[in-house]
Amino acid sequence: MILDMVKCAYNLETNIEKTSQNSTHRLPDLFDQRGSTNPRRDHMVDIQLNEIERQQARLNEIAEGLTGPVAVVLEGRDTAGKSGTIRALTQYLPPRLFSVVLSSKPTDGMMKNWLGHWAGKMPEGKQIVFFDRSWYSRALVQKINGWCSDLQYHNFMNSVEGWEANKGVNFVKFWLSISEDEQARRIEERRISPLKYWKLSPNDERALSYYDEMTLLKEKVISRGGWENVDFNNKAHGRLELITRLNTILT
Repeated sequence: MILDMVKCAYNLETNIEKTSQNSTHRLPDLFDQRGSTNPRRDHMVDIQLNEIERQQARLNEIAEGLTGPVAVVLEGRDTAGKSGTIRALTQYLPPRLFSVVLSSKPTDGMMKNWLGHWAGKMPEGKQIVFFDRSWYSRALVQKINGWCSDLQYHNFMNSVEGWEANKGVNFVKFWLSISEDEQARRIEERRISPLKYWKLSPNDERALSYYDEMTLLKEKVISRGGWENVDFNNKAHGRLELITRLNTILT
């Protein structure tokens, strides 16, 4: 049954991608609502862009005109699509304008000085930093797996808002939302795919067993405000929605 779901969903997503690629707009339409800050803009050729390319080009223009540092945080369940979305966001961005911070297993020193560690990862100047998971791991995956103590969890929840407020950074935070059935389908896809099998981890295998518990932890985090909740049951639609919202927020 799940195998059939995987095949059907893959075909559907492929068709949606093709539809998006066939839906094109001319480049001048992109800048109707804001002036160009790119001095090379007048020399660009009139080309055809699909919907997500249109938003990628808009993000390029916005990034060129930033007046301060921006931290874009992507959080979500295992298999939600965080890494692929960051690849889409940064695909055409000039490398000098951004960097990416990937999640990794924290050391004992990082665990003891959690927010202090992340302070060193913040953007500077007019840079964008994209976070594939973030300091919020303390309130999510660390809490649910018992990797942090209750005291560490509560200290984080009580201090994180003030910590962010003092950083002088524009934080844009996204939660990539997927259903339990969709997460099960993606985990099974990783298990059987010759292209994605290497992504399957022990954490993925356990993820469905604590789906409801993660929902409660997620609600405690995003209910404080400042988060964008994006439906990622379809990755193609989710990525387009996320980059569109990001552009709107940064404009």
